[in-house]
Amino acid sequence: MTGILDKLNGLGDLQSLSCEELSELAEEVRSLIINTVSKTGGHLASNLGVVELTIALLRVFQPPTDKIVWDVSHQTYAYKILTGRKDRFNSLRQFGGISGFSRRDESEYDVFGAGHSGTAISAALGIAVARDRQGGKEHVLAVLGDGAVGCGISLEALNNVNATTKRLIVILNDNEMSIAANVGSVSRYLGNLLANPRYNRWKRSVEGIAARLHMGWLRNIYTRTEEAVKGLFLKSIIFEEFGLRYVGPVDGHDLPALVDALQTARSSDRPILLHVSTQKGKGYAYAEKHPEKWHGTPGFDIVTGKQTADSDAVTYSAVFGETMDRLAARNERIFAITAAMRAGTGLTEFAKKYPDRFFDVGMSEEHAVVFAAGLAVKGMIPIFAVYSTFVQRSIDCIIHDVCLQNLPVVLCLDRAGIVGDDGPTHHGVFDIAMLRPIPGLTIMQPSDAASLADMLYTAIRLGGPVVIRYPRGACPGKLPDKMPEEIEIGRSRVVRPMDKGDSSVSIWALGDMIPTAEAVADALAVEGIKAGIIDARFIKPLDTALLDEQAAIADWIITIENGVVTGGFGAGIREYLAEKKFSCRILNFGWPDKFLVHGSPLELMKEYGLDSRTIVDRIVANCS
Repeated sequence: MTGILDKLNGLGDLQSLSCEELSELAEEVRSLIINTVSKTGGHLASNLGVVELTIALLRVFQPPTDKIVWDVSHQTYAYKILTGRKDRFNSLRQFGGISGFSRRDESEYDVFGAGHSGTAISAALGIAVARDRQGGKEHVLAVLGDGAVGCGISLEALNNVNATTKRLIVILNDNEMSIAANVGSVSRYLGNLLANPRYNRWKRSVEGIAARLHMGWLRNIYTRTEEAVKGLFLKSIIFEEFGLRYVGPVDGHDLPALVDALQTARSSDRPILLHVSTQKGKGYAYAEKHPEKWHGTPGFDIVTGKQTADSDAVTYSAVFGETMDRLAARNERIFAITAAMRAGTGLTEFAKKYPDRFFDVGMSEEHAVVFAAGLAVKGMIPIFAVYSTFVQRSIDCIIHDVCLQNLPVVLCLDRAGIVGDDGPTHHGVFDIAMLRPIPGLTIMQPSDAASLADMLYTAIRLGGPVVIRYPRGACPGKLPDKMPEEIEIGRSRVVRPMDKGDSSVSIWALGDMIPTAEAVADALAVEGIKAGIIDARFIKPLDTALLDEQAAIADWIITIENGVVTGGFGAGIREYLAEKKFSCRILNFGWPDKFLVHGSPLELMKEYGLDSRTIVDRIVANCS
């Protein structure tokens, strides 16, 4: 039987659907999302929560003429389905398929791309100002989650809205706050009242009469009453102080109420914030019960809820978390900080065991770094666990507030290197190039569980700023039962020795690229070229003693890293060899000077020439 979704040929068809049909459409879209993500993996809970909101937005507004800017944009699956990408939705996050985020090069409906939080209001404000200058009439909307409100960029943007434009709509998708039963019905009634078009028409009439009769006291009476009511139940006054009219909360799964509220927002003659309350994971019981677990998920069995990832594989994040637990038990000065990534960085158990030494600061990476610096000033040992892609926002703070003062702050960069299906906004490939030039910063990368534990122990004993980077996914080896050991700073590890009469190639690899280096060395042996392998361990400082020794006898130094080649680890070795005027030649392997698409790690390595076969072919071609 053909459903409503199959009959839609364009957004214009939404206008003719009844409320009952819109509800049926919501369930069909939700079913398509669940079925697709069960195969491709992706962001499930957040997308299930915004289905009705998306339908209501497309019912009331007319993109691409009206501009809808999604914050983070990982919750745009329903939007993609309804804006011409339904037939390609099965390629979601697959190599060559559609992205899991908004992409300007994917559709004219994606007005602004985003994978990091907090950008929507700023971008929408810029679009609105350009519209105002050009005399346009289109509506501009920013849709953001509640976590984005605390992001510094969002607050900076809110501070500028009222003085910059008179026509901007901000949709706050609140999927965390709950309304207690004793005030819930009152709050919902007030939210629907404030969003009702008839109420707002009455309000504008009263304002007009009061202005004509110079009865400002009349406007003050209802304004103060409205603010008092909203302040009591809705905590809305902060947005009013920023100059945005606050409306809500509106039930984000009540389509008629949403349509009414959005129509009110559309007719507003001042910036307006519409507060929408949604349920993460709506319509899928497992995601409703554990929304954090189902925020981003691999493929899964729809009936059982069993996720298809190998649950027995120990990840770098898990090893980091367990090591943190062990070290914190012996050192009360150790503090853990994360930016809305408690589970993702492996700190869930730490937070339970040491709640007074754990701080989740929300999506505020800059604050996290400076907060850590403040802890360090008072003799604490702060460890900030953050995804590599998100630490990009805090580079100035790392330079100005940590390294310039030589403070013992430890930055643990999870998801360093490519992350696969999440694509260019989330690949953590730039951290080495950004951090390597900073004076006084020690940068390490482990290759297995034991070395990660040793590096973390070394970092807390060093007494200066340290970065430890490690990739997403499985971590080789097991965490030893014994306590970690301190590593000599700047000392690498020989995996396969290289002697003068034995080989003319030395491969220096970082961490997770050791297996690739071993595959390359094995393939080179078949070609009659023997190669030594070094686990560099230290990106800064380099093991210059061993490098000097090998550069004096090697014909070729090969570097392999899961980071960009430009300014990366290999570039550091190249710079050193050039400065010392060694005659050996060098080949650097890493990610090219371009933004990488989404796809599995194996697909990306083959696409960009970082697979072992391509590396071998290049080495053989240069050595022959």
